[in-house]
Amino acid sequence: MTATLTCYNVGTADSSLIELVSGWKVLIDYANYNPDSDPSESRINLEVELRNNLRKDGRKGFNVVAFTHLDDDHIHGFSDAFWLDHAKAYQDNDRFKIDELWVPAAAITEEGLKGEARILRAEARHRLKQGKGIRVFSRPEHLKAWLESEGLTLESRRHLITDAGQTVPGFTLTGNHQVEFFIHSPFAWRQDESTLIDRNECSLCFQAVFQEGAQQTKVLFMADTTHEMLNEMVIVTRDRHKRPERLEWDIYKSPHHSSYLSVGPDKGVDETKPIPNVKWLLETQRRASCLIISSCDAIPLKGTAEDEDAYPPHRQAHNYYKKTAAGGDGEVRVTMEFPNKIKPKPTIVTINSWGATLSKSTPAAAAAIAAAAPRAGCK
Repeated sequence: MTATLTCYNVGTADSSLIELVSGWKVLIDYANYNPDSDPSESRINLEVELRNNLRKDGRKGFNVVAFTHLDDDHIHGFSDAFWLDHAKAYQDNDRFKIDELWVPAAAITEEGLKGEARILRAEARHRLKQGKGIRVFSRPEHLKAWLESEGLTLESRRHLITDAGQTVPGFTLTGNHQVEFFIHSPFAWRQDESTLIDRNECSLCFQAVFQEGAQQTKVLFMADTTHEMLNEMVIVTRDRHKRPERLEWDIYKSPHHSSYLSVGPDKGVDETKPIPNVKWLLETQRRASCLIISSCDAIPLKGTAEDEDAYPPHRQAHNYYKKTAAGGDGEVRVTMEFPNKIKPKPTIVTINSWGATLSKSTPAAAAAIAAAAPRAGCK
């Protein structure tokens, strides 16, 4: 069995599925904006797609479901689809089970939430109080006050907390899963000897490293990170901890749906100019035959009303990504443009001893193409 990464066509929103060589399934975010399978709607019915995926393997749920943050375009409709332990209203046999829930600390500590975000917080808090079925990404001390308010100690829950700069327990390159997840964010860093800057409001960002034989394939999942946070991430990882390899990538899951604010402060006329550390991350840390995946609607045409929209995707950021990918003998895939804008399909990448192979066809043919066309993707 080979590992695969599937990025779903859910509009300017996010949902990806990693299927490991062990058979484990790791779902990253969930946003279902077409729950009725409206044929006039180009976004996929995500619940139906995931149900079909599980059914073919005789499964009822996922080993891991990670929510990178609480914005609606990363959690929309999740409470209609998943079995949630904290309330019987979300428990019936048709719902997807979650063996382990991954969330950033904000999903525990943030106040004033409503709707789906509030439901997700309730589930995360319940699991953390129960002491099982959850992993929280944070500096452990950041959660100390909340735990104590619930009559719990930090030491009793420390094994459920993973800080930036660490890998997630249970996943190793040489183990059954042949993958490791290195956490970049949320993070804290010292401005000086006395000032600790906590970034626990940040999205969950990580590097997934897949091992197949002698081949490593590296994927950066950057959620909705801004250029300011990417800048600090580079400073922390490359400069302070001297670990630039943790920012190498074959596949770059571009942050915030191809927003220019994840590249630089100014949109630009035709191309967003990256800040220096984003330029380093994108142009120096890419590996040969790289791939950038933008989970977003079709890129707007110049001069259209959509092109003037403040919301992503932004044509200028996309143009920078295209130039970056071309410089690394790679390409950019926009999830709502493949194989066409009218009827897009999921983007599927096969990861094996050849590296990563991007499907050039529809999902039904993906496995055959991946096997027949090594080196079509990333190295």
